[in-house]
Amino acid sequence: MTQNQSTHLESGSHDHVFLGDNHARNERRTWLVIILTTVMMVAEIIAGTVYGSMALVADGWHMSTHAAAMLIAALAYLYARKHARNPRFTFGTGKFGDLAAFASAVVLALIAILIGWESFLRLTNPIPINFPQAISIAVVGLAVNLICAWLLRDDHAHHGHHDHDHHHTHAHDNNLQAAYVHVLADALTSVLAIGALTAGSLYGWLWLDPAIGIVGALVIANWSWGLIRNAGGVLLDYVPSNEDLPEEIRTAIELEGDVITDLHVWQLGPGHHGAIVSIISDHPEAPSSYRAKLSHIHDLSHVTVEVEQKAA
Repeated sequence: MTQNQSTHLESGSHDHVFLGDNHARNERRTWLVIILTTVMMVAEIIAGTVYGSMALVADGWHMSTHAAAMLIAALAYLYARKHARNPRFTFGTGKFGDLAAFASAVVLALIAILIGWESFLRLTNPIPINFPQAISIAVVGLAVNLICAWLLRDDHAHHGHHDHDHHHTHAHDNNLQAAYVHVLADALTSVLAIGALTAGSLYGWLWLDPAIGIVGALVIANWSWGLIRNAGGVLLDYVPSNEDLPEEIRTAIELEGDVITDLHVWQLGPGHHGAIVSIISDHPEAPSSYRAKLSHIHDLSHVTVEVEQKAA
């Protein structure tokens, strides 16, 4: 005897909306950050052109790359929300943010390469630096980035709601994290630049600014790799070693002669997971019975249960 039932753990409804709890808030804040960054970017490019400051123009165009990356995040939020109930997306649009995060991480890697290469060229061919002007640009840029970082902080990642004792890392919104890392990367370059330019102005060390730029590029590249690994893992349905959902499912089901013979768990969106559970039992129960046994696992949003009678 085989019983199959694909069931949503919320009884009475069976939609496939697997967006994160803070999807709307994160979308609004990402658009606000884009506006702030774009205004700062345009102001720097115009001011640099009017006053003949290449440093100001360069910083403005540098900000434009981060604004473009954050636009990827904002459009991903918009698209995922607009198509959340589109039946052609078999498991909803919850993973769209991870796709955007992956693309954004690649952009971040390219930015790291460009910063590193430009710093290397400056190191081999030092050019005169207008220290007071360059420092003031970095300070203003840092202020804007700190405001943006505050707006993009992921409260849910640190204060997730879990009524059970287990703590999952998957409520994490990779799309928001990608936007946050772009802002953080910009803030890091500003902090490093302020330190290097201040020391350079005091001791005449023209080499320090590009040298610190190379260090910053390596740090940003490392952040980029972390984002690529995390977002790529979600896209490929990779289950991290610290993910305890499979163990929770086995603990809840494997009682009184019920044995799980096949188990697939994957992420559907921030804080949402799907599972396919194949069970062999001496005394098979209805799929609804196994659904009840899994109901305490809040991050498990979509389940397919298959039950078979154990052979005599």
